[in-house]
Amino acid sequence: SQAYFNLTKSYGITPSMSRRGNPYDNALAENFFSILKTECIYRTKLKTYEEARLILSEYIHFYNNHRIQLKTKLTPLEKRCQYVA
Repeated sequence: SQAYFNLTKSYGITPSMSRRGNPYDNALAENFFSILKTECIYRTKLKTYEEARLILSEYIHFYNNHRIQLKTKLTPLEKRCQYVA
């Protein structure tokens, strides 16, 4: 919507601008957030903002450095290192 576009612009954020009906640019992010909710958020009753911040930070570290991805059999960090090497 125009209101959302204006809001992102006011914060200096460039929103995703793929062709209408083309969700591929968001597929990776949506997959990650689905996994985050299932494996982290829905398993915990968060009481404070700080608790949420800590749990999310720990989970993102785990996801990037230790969680094996089914498709690649590697962690995201290992996969990124393949492209650098």
